[in-house]
Amino acid sequence: MHRREFLAALAPLALRGVPRLKITDVRVVPLKTIKDIGSIEPAWNPGGKMAFSTGGGSFVEVRTDQGVTGVGPGMDPDLAATVKAQLLGRDPFDTDGIAARLRYYAAGLPYRGSAGVDIALWDIVGKASGQPLYKLWGGGKSKVPAYASMVRLSTPEERTRLAASLLAEGWRAIKLRLHHETARDDLRTVELVRRAVGDRMEIMVDANQAQSSGNWQPGVLWSFTRALDMARELDRMKCYWLEEPRPRYAFDEIAELNRKVDIPIAGGENNRGIHEFRWMLEQGVYDILQPESMVMEGITGLRKIGAMAEAYGKQLCPHHGGRNLGTIAHLHLVASWPHAPYIELLHDPPIGSYHHAFSIFKDPPVVDRDGNLAVPDGPGLGVEINPDLIVKN
Repeated sequence: MHRREFLAALAPLALRGVPRLKITDVRVVPLKTIKDIGSIEPAWNPGGKMAFSTGGGSFVEVRTDQGVTGVGPGMDPDLAATVKAQLLGRDPFDTDGIAARLRYYAAGLPYRGSAGVDIALWDIVGKASGQPLYKLWGGGKSKVPAYASMVRLSTPEERTRLAASLLAEGWRAIKLRLHHETARDDLRTVELVRRAVGDRMEIMVDANQAQSSGNWQPGVLWSFTRALDMARELDRMKCYWLEEPRPRYAFDEIAELNRKVDIPIAGGENNRGIHEFRWMLEQGVYDILQPESMVMEGITGLRKIGAMAEAYGKQLCPHHGGRNLGTIAHLHLVASWPHAPYIELLHDPPIGSYHHAFSIFKDPPVVDRDGNLAVPDGPGLGVEINPDLIVKN
């Protein structure tokens, strides 16, 4: 075969089934609220309310000239015009280039910024390629272990009853919030839960001391001494990790704490830049990184953090992803990473059940009797928005 014929034969193979796409529209699509379930006072925000509903909210929709459409978590509608101006006519496969432009022109606030656009672009990439994202990224896990992430503080006795109930349903891991006034009450919560579940359930612990970018936040503030004492006691009770025991940028202190204790220290959900995670890795701040796509403007950056973590021999468990489409994106990431042991599901039933957030999907994934969440096997994110919930223009 002549060289020209050889190259001509290669071209269709490289592009077979993957059309050349251009972005034609970006929209924020509202969803009907079916039922307001109620609200919970989050442990990390005393006096505040976290609302739960079936249906409701919105999602981002990115359309292309070849009829391939991607979806992602909703964003502030005020950003839509700016985002659209930056994306029209561009190739959705240029995820890095588009992420850089959106970071400059339309970053927005955490959970309300352009992260949903980035996730929608990856949904397009998967759909155009005919593969679920976890397979496109080289993953081989069709299901991953999930942990039930609590919202409320509640009482040690109530948390113990709930943990036992979750264990009976099949859950194999739970994350408790420790925000009592005294360390004694925090430790009593963990002690009673451990006594109830034995070694059949992993217990993660979250101090939520990194909510603020400064040195103040509502609720109990842990000193370094309290963090150290708690870490040693939690290790004695065989907790899986201690999460964010000190302020967000107290890297030196957290690294020192990490050197003094055996329990893994986790954190990073509110850190926005890839460079911040590089600092964490270089200084030995956390054993387990917890980046959040809805804070970091999408999953393009999270994939890079995943590679850095693997290079440093660290694990990572992404933060919950905003509870719906972001969580599904995280599920694909976890399934593609050999060093990611769990997917976080915000799940504090009955009001704070993850089922409410997943109610926007047609045939949503569910945690099975072994505590695993199956990764959607359709192309892209592999989930479909329930068409009955979409508000027609």
